Amino acid sequence: MRPSRIERALAFGVTVLILLAIALPVTWLVISSVSPKEELLAVPPHWIPERLDFSNYTAILMPDDATSDVSLSFRAALWNSIVVAGFVTVIGLALAVPAAYAFGRVPMRWGRSALMAVVATRMVPAISTVIPLYIVAATFGLLDTKAVLIVLYLSFVLPFDVWILTGFFKTIPREIEEAARIDGAGRLRTLWSVILPLSGPGIAATTIFSFLLAWDEFFFPLIFTSSREAKMVPVAIAEFTGRYAVDFGAMATGGVLAAIPPVVLALMFNRLIVSGLTSGAVKE
Repeated sequence: MRPSRIERALAFGVTVLILLAIALPVTWLVISSVSPKEELLAVPPHWIPERLDFSNYTAILMPDDATSDVSLSFRAALWNSIVVAGFVTVIGLALAVPAAYAFGRVPMRWGRSALMAVVATRMVPAISTVIPLYIVAATFGLLDTKAVLIVLYLSFVLPFDVWILTGFFKTIPREIEEAARIDGAGRLRTLWSVILPLSGPGIAATTIFSFLLAWDEFFFPLIFTSSREAKMVPVAIAEFTGRYAVDFGAMATGGVLAAIPPVVLALMFNRLIVSGLTSGAVKE
């Protein structure tokens, strides 16, 4: 039965409200990043600035002798976050794919219990482990380095990757894998030649979420880093808040720049996710 006009109008209205709730904060963030300070602090606020001010972008992307230390620190933090999140994503996937394949496709006596143990490590609050982790990092001289952040991020990204990929590998029909085994393919060959080509949507989704988990992390870099060489974007954005004043324009600019890499990554994998939704289908 087709929905009535009232039902369609209600669905349309709810959709518009959801879109506004999503789009308006992002729109205001972009507007704030190009608004002069006097307009940004005006009462009532200027929703559309009378003139555009790109000085915050210039200070971060093209610094000169007059650029503040906070802007220079954010520029370095942007690159640090790209490097750390990129390494965490690649290493996490490289380790999670064979582990998830073993949990999802290889019969094991204690396989489910082992998987639950791996997932349980993701549920441990970070604040409960920060003291022993800090002591270990200090003992090995890894404080204030990108290496310690990569290791720390892997501690919560890797269990997430294993959990997501295990569930996705289980949805692939076993008939395809069994056909490859009959043709003489071993476990590794089956994983490489059969399972991975059919797992594009799952790997793409895992890649995006892994990158976002590493990109948005605030607690660990706040505790384990202090210098410009290892500072991350979330910490650098927080530094735009001074003791007596807040640079809202610079903070908004940092938010816009910080949103670009995840958005680009999502657009890169969007086609793979959409085109691969039915890649594992089997005709009866």
